[in-house]
Amino acid sequence: MNVLRFSDLVQQGAVRGRRVFIRADLNVPQDDAGHITEDTRVRASVPAIRMALDAGAAVMVTSHLGRPTEGAFQPADSLAPVARRLGELLGREVPLVRDWTDGVDVAPGDVVLLENCRVNQGEKKNDPALARKMAALCDIFVNDAFGTAHRAEGTTYGIAEYAKVACAGPLLAAEIDAIGKALANPKRPLAAIVAGSKVSTKLTILRALSEKVDQLIVGGGIANTFLLAAGLPIGKSLAEPDLVDQAKAVIDAMAARGAAVPIPTDVVVAKTFGADAPATVKPVADVAADDLILDIGPETAARLAEQLKSAGTIVWNGPVGVFEFDAFSHGTETIARAIAASEAFSIAGGGDTLAAIAKYGIEREVSYISTGGGAFLEVLEGKTLPALEILEKRAAG
Repeated sequence: MNVLRFSDLVQQGAVRGRRVFIRADLNVPQDDAGHITEDTRVRASVPAIRMALDAGAAVMVTSHLGRPTEGAFQPADSLAPVARRLGELLGREVPLVRDWTDGVDVAPGDVVLLENCRVNQGEKKNDPALARKMAALCDIFVNDAFGTAHRAEGTTYGIAEYAKVACAGPLLAAEIDAIGKALANPKRPLAAIVAGSKVSTKLTILRALSEKVDQLIVGGGIANTFLLAAGLPIGKSLAEPDLVDQAKAVIDAMAARGAAVPIPTDVVVAKTFGADAPATVKPVADVAADDLILDIGPETAARLAEQLKSAGTIVWNGPVGVFEFDAFSHGTETIARAIAASEAFSIAGGGDTLAAIAKYGIEREVSYISTGGGAFLEVLEGKTLPALEILEKRAAG
């Protein structure tokens, strides 16, 4: 993907004294008191900001937070907690600016945080008038928010269309490189792990991957639908019987390419859904009518882990069981540790996947951890992300 990179502009000395507008993804979870409970996205935004400050730019940063109503700012919508955390990470005060679309006062070497961009009227629908006003605030627009790259909004698309210069920040550039390495030109065999509660939410991803990958591992409720497609019992487990034909089509598409969708041979079941529910391992053929399948069994997990050893590239989206409950976490842990031990290039994305990675402490062993949930899924589907598309157009002149 050919886009202009902010790092290249810095190396060329084209940033000093310029007004730089960075669209970051600072949409962090908070508790009821407004305290940030997990700051990964704030920490991930720091390299682009430091890069701009060190290059002598006048730096403006903005992000969305939550789901505010346009034109009706509420205290709960404020980026104030983010400004405080960003200040701690940067070692300097980060002033928070409200009502900023008509002008921002910031000097070279300084940084300001512009209040929640989704409060601005016309942001979500990418109003051209708003986009032009925002573009007029800066000399260089930097998109460093992969998590919002699948949305054509004012601060992700419109401003890039009208700014004098539009480029990708270091975080967005790293995402582009990692996704390209995993999907555009992967080292084979290419294995994909796609798990979740429903086939319907991942059906287009499964179809797209069935045309690309050498091994497609399904887990969670998705796997139950594939078990039905293979004629195996699932008891009262979560599944979508009306999508059995679609699951069969994915299996057939893989088989036609000499590839496979491994079907579990053993599973971990319980009679009720809960952290304290007694867990029983049994062959999948022995699943009873009142059983709930909540994890893959040890035999299946070991077989999949062994297969992942030979992979050249691994794409991971979703835990294969109810890993939040310890009794049903062993399948996901086995897969996670196999990915960590593999010499393959591995890329992982999605909120539950990141939670599993954190739980098992394998952050350093996964080659690339994507910061985008919805954007990561749309890339797996083969979709073109609007925010990347406009950067490509601008780079092409």
